[in-house]
Amino acid sequence: MRYLLAPTLAAIIAAASTAAAAQTSGASDTPKLQCAIGYVTGIGGSAQSFREYLATPDRDRYRYLADNPIQCKISDEGRASACTGVTSLRHEEVSVYDDIDNETMAVVARVELERGTYPVIIVVRKQDVKCEE
Repeated sequence: MRYLLAPTLAAIIAAASTAAAAQTSGASDTPKLQCAIGYVTGIGGSAQSFREYLATPDRDRYRYLADNPIQCKISDEGRASACTGVTSLRHEEVSVYDDIDNETMAVVARVELERGTYPVIIVVRKQDVKCEE
């Protein structure tokens, strides 16, 4: 009986530690920002334009940024909608809006447009967002 008890306990401990390790590694695969306000330094834009920007080879990204500036329709109430294009952000304060996937998230940023500066929902890489401290 003693000979059977020791291997059984060892197997239970090994299974528990494996399950705990799997949960720990799974949590780090999908980092989630737990803040409402942050700062972005990087490129952001409309969902479609940002996906195209990320798919562009590194050597052509500057040209894509220059050829596709962010543009939005501005309503009579001063709301930006139907945005296309991308923009460069330098330590811009944003409101964290929603996670899109493991690498990108939607934020509300003040973006300079032709008719002034407006709050716009844009997509940015999560690694470019730093939470306000």
